[in-house]
Amino acid sequence: MPRILFTPNLQRHLSCPPRAVAGETVAAALQAVFAEHPALRGYVVDDQGRLRKHVAVFVDGCQIRDRVRLSDPVGEDGEIYIAQALSGG
Repeated sequence: MPRILFTPNLQRHLSCPPRAVAGETVAAALQAVFAEHPALRGYVVDDQGRLRKHVAVFVDGCQIRDRVRLSDPVGEDGEIYIAQALSGG
């Protein structure tokens, strides 16, 4: 199963330790996580299920291409990393 990890910035707000999840795409893997932890959904995707503007997702170190449907494939031993951009002055 793919492994999913969340940025420490997000972990400051919610408990989201690394975990193995079922799913052959980023969308499927995220849905598995959101089913267990619904509060995470609002931090990662918008109300249409699209990736939020300040969130980046990497699969095996490469940024995903499909930010709308999250259809990028994930291998059985793949690693998904969820990052959040920080801004401010």
